[in-house]
Amino acid sequence: MVKLNVEIESVNKVHDEERQGEIYSATTLEGERNSGRKFYVETYGCQMNFSDSEIVASILSGEGFTPTDRYEDADVVLINTCSIRENAEQKVRSRLSEFRRMKKSNPEVLIGVLGCMAERLKSKFLEEEKIVDLVVGPDAYRDLPKLVAIADEGQKAVNVLLSREETYADINPVRLNSNGVTAFISIMRGCNNMCTFCVVPFTRGRERSRHPQSIAEEAKQLFNLGYREVTLLGQNVDSYLWKSEETKTAINFAQLLELVAQVNPLLRIRFSTSHPKDITDEVMIVMKKYSNICKHIHLPLQSGSSKVLERMNRTYDRAWYRMKVDRIRELMPECGISTDIITGFCGETEEDHKETLNMMDYVKYDLAYMFKYSERPGTFAERNFEDDVPDKVKSRRLQEVIEMQNKHQFENNSKEIDKEYEVLVEGFSKRSKEFLFGRNSQGKVIVFPKSNFEKGNYVKVRVKEFTSATLAGEIVR
Repeated sequence: MVKLNVEIESVNKVHDEERQGEIYSATTLEGERNSGRKFYVETYGCQMNFSDSEIVASILSGEGFTPTDRYEDADVVLINTCSIRENAEQKVRSRLSEFRRMKKSNPEVLIGVLGCMAERLKSKFLEEEKIVDLVVGPDAYRDLPKLVAIADEGQKAVNVLLSREETYADINPVRLNSNGVTAFISIMRGCNNMCTFCVVPFTRGRERSRHPQSIAEEAKQLFNLGYREVTLLGQNVDSYLWKSEETKTAINFAQLLELVAQVNPLLRIRFSTSHPKDITDEVMIVMKKYSNICKHIHLPLQSGSSKVLERMNRTYDRAWYRMKVDRIRELMPECGISTDIITGFCGETEEDHKETLNMMDYVKYDLAYMFKYSERPGTFAERNFEDDVPDKVKSRRLQEVIEMQNKHQFENNSKEIDKEYEVLVEGFSKRSKEFLFGRNSQGKVIVFPKSNFEKGNYVKVRVKEFTSATLAGEIVR
């Protein structure tokens, strides 16, 4: 049989009646054919990717497939990928090499690449990785059943077309590897911020927001199933904006946050990620008003140098960022702040690096995700800037950032002794089944004796010990 590269048109309208009818009729036929077949999803990258994998699981389960946590048992093996850093892509390629060995002994197994890497590399994946049968972008997951059927016929199947409207709002995600306590809710997709180092606008498309009632309804369903914490996800949650053509009204992120907080006072609300240029007083005032909205903001810095921030097209400078931190601390003194930092971006000097360290010393973050810059193909930086900071220098600067962050976390945690927090139990401590762990409102992990508590309970804990990474405490009776 001649193998073809088949490209399917994307779903441009979520609520297109003709399209929905096509999906429902296919469900009856394909569901019967796929009954008994198993699928495996392996996910890399950000929380959004993990949320997407749950959408994929829901779509395939609706077509008769059953999830499995062992790829060796699967008929369809899917790897949901990340393109944000070179290291993430290398991990995926390494994993595909392992799948290649499996496919040699079982050629009937279908291998699919999903997500950002699929969007970025498109059909090149089929040429470079001969074992790949499906390549599916983040906006094309509704077409997975069709693509699997095409691959079953021995053809290569590709759909990487981006949509301006797809939000998967009507799909109830299947919670994969869930602890039954915490869950993600995707509130928007895509990104309009053209940071020069980032591939997300090219791999996930333009911003579009989900209907607020569908988000609140998903939160309510999760609470009724026993979940006690949800994290609202978006590349930039502060720019969430849903407009009604019928009523000519709009809902912004602060209003959405309040809507979800009102689902139930026992349901904790977190969100990620905020953008320093967009986070508003209105959001912080809502956070302060509701005790079940966690007092934690992830506020990516990326660099403490205004010159570097300008080259990154972050649209704020050092003074603006510092002003936002001051405002958070003014309105919510107890609020935890975490961040992202990149070292060695194009043109970064030692003075720029020192300004980053200086900003870290000012904020004293509770947590940080720290990376050295890796050039991503297709970005503005790759096309227009020279990646001129030697890798050795990038690594040294990264190490200095890590050391400072560890110092700040140790200092911050030392101040937690004898403070009392309400902790949501998420499970057993990694070291002992005699201890449980959970997080406080600020997102800090606290370990404490099990006693008679279990997952999903709220427990009052007094901090008695600490490391730079974890707090340990005793139950307050």
